[in-house]
Amino acid sequence: MKKVILGICLTLVVLFVFNKCKNDQKTEVIEHSALIEKQLKNVSKLVVTEGNFSEVFSYKKSKAIFGDLIEVEKKALVVVNAEVTIAYDLSKIEFDLDEENKVLTITKIPEPELKIYPELEYYDVQADFLDPFQAEDYNAINKTVKQQIAKKIEASNLKNNAKDRLISELSKFYILTNSLGWTLQFNQSPINNPEDFNTLKL
Repeated sequence: MKKVILGICLTLVVLFVFNKCKNDQKTEVIEHSALIEKQLKNVSKLVVTEGNFSEVFSYKKSKAIFGDLIEVEKKALVVVNAEVTIAYDLSKIEFDLDEENKVLTITKIPEPELKIYPELEYYDVQADFLDPFQAEDYNAINKTVKQQIAKKIEASNLKNNAKDRLISELSKFYILTNSLGWTLQFNQSPINNPEDFNTLKL
C-alpha cells in the first residue's frame, strides 16, 4: 500500500514539474514575443540620408510669333543648390511572429523615398517683351533641374549610403532575435548574420 501511495505521489510531482516547466517556457516565449514587438516599434522610425548637389543650368527657349515673321527668344542662366534626402519609413515594415517556432519573418521593407529641395538663382535673364518669362517657364526649369539632380544622385554614392544606414537598422533585429534564441528571416531567406542583409534585394 505504501508503494502505491509513494508511486502516486511521485507521479503527481513529475506531472507538476512538467506542467510548470511547460508553462514557464510558454510564458518565456510570450514575453520574448512581446519584447520583439516592442523593439520593432522602437526601431520603426524614419531613417534619413542627406546630400547636397549643385548644378549650373542654361535655359533657352525660342518661339515664333505672327506666323513665322518674328522669332523671339528667352534665356537664363540658373545656378542650382539642392538639398536631397533619401528616407526609409521603417514604421511601414511588415513582419510576422511565429511564437511556436520562435521565428521573426520580415515580409516587406518600404521603398526609399527620394525628395529634392532645389534653390534656384537666376542670372542673365533675357526675354523679349512680346514673350516674357511666365510661370510655365519657371515650372519647366524647376522640372528639368530636378531631373538633372536625380541623374547626379544615381551617379553618386548617396543611395548606397542610405542602404547602408537601412541595413544598420535592420541588423538590430538580428541582434535582438539572436540574443533571445529566435530565428530571423526575410521572406524565405534566413538571416544568419548581419552581413546577410547585403545579399538581399532591398
